[in-house]
This record gives sequence, structure tokens and C-alpha cells, in this order.
Amino acid sequence: MPVLKNARHEKFAQALAKGKTATDAYAAAGYKGDRTAASRLSTNVNISRRVEEIQGRVAERAEWTAADRLLALKTIFDAAAEKDARVAISAIAEANKMQGSYAPAKREITGANGGPISTVDLTNVSADDLERLEALFGPLAGGPGGDDEGDTSGEG
Repeated sequence: MPVLKNARHEKFAQALAKGKTATDAYAAAGYKGDRTAASRLSTNVNISRRVEEIQGRVAERAEWTAADRLLALKTIFDAAAEKDARVAISAIAEANKMQGSYAPAKREITGANGGPISTVDLTNVSADDLERLEALFGPLAGGPGGDDEGDTSGEG
């Protein structure tokens, strides 16, 4: 179906196809009115068909699957294998990345402004202070419901 002859109808259909509500699409198309008019226009057969066509085109473009991309890389590899080893190696490396063949990249976690992460030693904090902290932050490590790191009693 070609572009709608009425420019406002076309804008309305495109806005609907992008996921806007009928009321929002109506306003985006330059109309002033109410929800009833927007709803009525959204049921217009030509507009409905145009919305389906626009959404169908978007779906077709999105259907280039991982298998399609791998096949394209294989085609590049096959064409370049004897002529240019660098291109062939790049195609293999890209395929490996797509399939998750490499270990995840290491990430360094830092504190504010790239500095060290601040820590607090709670080993000598009183039981009352620990209770206040748990009231603020929830169970602390090694306590009931927390993890068992640092528990030397052998019970947890």
C-alpha cells in the first residue's frame, strides 16, 4: 500500500505504527480533538492497512537472525581465505564474539572518582550498633539470613 494521500492520515498511521496511543497519534498528526475522534480515525480501514504495512516492513528488517549474520561472515571468510588472511581471521573473530566463545571482559570496579571502594571494619562494633545498622540496611553478612563469610563457629 502506498503512502496515504492525506498527509495527516499518513502521520497518524506512522505514529500508531510506532506504538503511540490513538489519542497521542492524533495530536502528533496535527489534529485538535478528543479521544473519540482519534479512536474513530484509528478504525479507518486504509489507516489500519497502512499501520500493518509499516509494522510489517519493520519486522522484515529485524528478521536478520544470528544465523543469517553467521552465514554472511562465513561467506566473507570463504571469499577471503586465500586472498587476505586478515579479513578471514577478522570474520572468524567476529563469529566467535557473536557466539560467546570468548571469556567475559574483566571489569574493574572502583569507588567514587575512580578511587578505592570504601569499606568499614565492623568487627569491634557493639551489638547495639549492629542492630541499628541492620535496622537501616537489613541483615549484615554473617548474621541470620546473611551469608556465612567470617563465621568461625562452624554452625552456619
